[in-house]
This record gives sequence, C-alpha cells and structure tokens, in this order.
Amino acid sequence: MIVATAGHVDHGKTSLVKALTGVDTDTLAEEKARGLSINLGYAYVSSEHQDTLGFIDVPGHQRFINNMIAGVSGIDRALLVVAADDGPMPQTLEHLDVLALLGLSQLDLVITKVDRCEEVRAEHVAEQTQALVTQRLGTRADVFYVSSVTGDGIEALRQHLKKAVPRRHTGIDQQGFRLSIDRRFHVKGAGIVVTGTASAGQVALGQTLTLLPKGVQVRVRDLRANDQVTDRAHTGQRVALCVTGKVQLEDIERGHCLIDPTLAYPSQRVDAEVCILVHSPHGLK
Repeated sequence: MIVATAGHVDHGKTSLVKALTGVDTDTLAEEKARGLSINLGYAYVSSEHQDTLGFIDVPGHQRFINNMIAGVSGIDRALLVVAADDGPMPQTLEHLDVLALLGLSQLDLVITKVDRCEEVRAEHVAEQTQALVTQRLGTRADVFYVSSVTGDGIEALRQHLKKAVPRRHTGIDQQGFRLSIDRRFHVKGAGIVVTGTASAGQVALGQTLTLLPKGVQVRVRDLRANDQVTDRAHTGQRVALCVTGKVQLEDIERGHCLIDPTLAYPSQRVDAEVCILVHSPHGLK
C-alpha cells in the first residue's frame, strides 16, 4: 500500500514520516539547509497485509504543487497533515482539492505539533478540518493527534496504517503496463534507474517497454517493487526499473511514461471526463 502526505508547508509532514519510519525523506542539501521539502521523498516499513508499506512525502509549498501532484497520483491512501497551532491553511485546501479531483476516498487526518498547544485547541482544529474534508471529499476521516517531538500518538497511527487494506485495482492488473516516471538517476555499475507508481498492468525482468514521448524501446535489466528486489511488479506498487537501450539520462524527465509496446500508438480521438470543483471561481467554457 502506498500512502502520501498532504498539507500546508511547515506542518510537519516530513517529521511525521521520519517518526513513523525512521527515514529522513529530505535528501537534498537545499532541503536540509532551508528545512523545507522541495522534492518528493520516499520511505518504507513492513505492513500486515503485504510485505511493504510505502510512504511518499510531498512538498507543502505552493511553488512546488506540481511535485505534490506527481507524488499523490496513484496512491492508495493519504495523510492530511494539519498543525494544531496553525489550523487549516491555504495549501491544506489546495491539497484537499487535488485529492478530490483524483477521486481518493481513503484519508486519515493527522493533527501534528500537539505538544505546542492545549488539547482543546487541537480538537477544535480537528473539527474544523474534518468539516473541510467532508465538504470536499464527501467522507469523514479517522483523526490522530501526534507529536513528532515527544512521540505521542505515533505508534497508534503506525499500527492503524499497517492494518489498513490497500485499494483494490480490479481489472487494471490485466491491462498493459503503464508507469509515470517521477524520478530518474544513474547508479554506478548498473546504469539508468527510473521510478514511479505502476498505474496499470504488470512488468517483468527482461521485458521490453516503450519510453514516451521519445518513443524508444528499453529493456528492464533490474527490478524493485516497494524497495524489494523482485522479478515482477504490478499495479499500485512503487517500482524502480534499471533500464538499458538507446537512451540517455537527460532524455528522461518527470512525467515521461514507460508503457507496454502494444500501447505505444498515437490516437486521433480522445474521450475525456472533466470534473469541476464545486467552489471553483471560474466556470468551464
């Protein structure tokens, strides 16, 4: 199961993931210097219903909303993080809108920094945010009160997530493989590695895939699923692929896709279903 954070900048998303997993997902020097998440971060722990529970930590600053959207696409569950001393803020609402447009219904509300204020304040923030969740997602969330400093509430949230059941991907596993790339890097001695969340189908070691939009074929040389070495990965898993072919690292960018070659044909027609937020300031012409 893949869980992503969501919420306003400086509300403790990265500290929460570190408290849950022991992993600091801020890896860039700039992130550590500024105390601000810029890129997506990843961490994994064991889970009750499957071998691994994966976390995607997203930036909370409005300048990095595109990175946030890349991180929450294809997830099973979200943690909406709201600081008890601040309450709901602009990116709290913006991130809720993103989750609503993605059709995500499995969400937990995490009130952080409870060590900084009175209990009545934390409860008021929870009620206020719960109303927003109901308004935008049409559901109610389980609420957890935590402090990444004192450790209060962390174990209860950890156990809740380990027992949560992943979203069912009925029928999607039988489709052609599709993965939207969110990271690419070079590993010495191995070659080019790309990562993303598999949104459809399955992929196996040695399989040939097509890289879009470049349109070149690559072969899967090594494969990891949810941070575990394997020979096959499927829909809903975090997948890392070491690929070989006539492609350079600079040819690949976030948002590019790896797909089954049988899907790599252009279409002359697109059917689209457009959802407009009920509180959108503009109509659709």
